[in-house]
Amino acid sequence: MTIEGEFVTPPSAPIANRILLWAIVVAVMAGALAIAALALWFALMILPVAVGAGLVAYGVYRYRLWRMQSALAGHRNLWRP
Repeated sequence: MTIEGEFVTPPSAPIANRILLWAIVVAVMAGALAIAALALWFALMILPVAVGAGLVAYGVYRYRLWRMQSALAGHRNLWRP
């Protein structure tokens, strides 16, 4: 504040500081984008494995149901009243 009661405008930051600040912002955004891309790549690579495991599990489940029905062929069928 000056003697007359007016506020003094603060000096602006040097151009090098402003360039450095924007360089840091761009670097952080690029790093975040790289991490997001890596996570998406990993999820897309693991998706076929998960689908394959689900299909195998479904096949084993259906096989066990078929075996149980054939074992109970002489007995009362629990699946069809």
